[in-house]
Amino acid sequence: MEAVKTPFEQVYSDNFSYVYNYVYMRVVHKETAEDLTSQTFLNAYSHYDSYDPEKAGIRTWLCTIARNLTTNHMTSSHVRLSTELNEETQQSAFSVEDQYDVFKDDANKEVAKILSRLTDEERQLISMRFGLELDVRDIALSLDITENAVRKRIKKILVKCAEFEKGHDLSDYI
Repeated sequence: MEAVKTPFEQVYSDNFSYVYNYVYMRVVHKETAEDLTSQTFLNAYSHYDSYDPEKAGIRTWLCTIARNLTTNHMTSSHVRLSTELNEETQQSAFSVEDQYDVFKDDANKEVAKILSRLTDEERQLISMRFGLELDVRDIALSLDITENAVRKRIKKILVKCAEFEKGHDLSDYI
């Protein structure tokens, strides 16, 4: 029995925030995340006729597109996030013009600071799990690794994030 495809407009409205969160968690830069999210949906729309819902869930498929675009962006423009937010990222991320009001919440500022201290691979796993809300099985399929490897890596990253926080409070980031 062939799976029925959801109209693309519904795919967009149901998944935009997940894809944006995923991309943002990788690049930690609002404007770049917006551009890459837009490109993700443009690419998805262009290839929606070739999407097979029996092979992967729509969010997993969108994640693959977003992951490839983000990886290409980060390698082609030689983007490297330092362990500290640089001035440009801080200004962009913490701008009062943040149209999504993400950084009006002090906890979100702290999360951005922590994310900036992770490697791209670590941000990718965290953003797939918590930004896209993919389950471990879908992450494993998308990255072609075992479910156990996904669980171990995510646990290790979360421990690393907790270590960043030892001895700090929000005033250290604001």
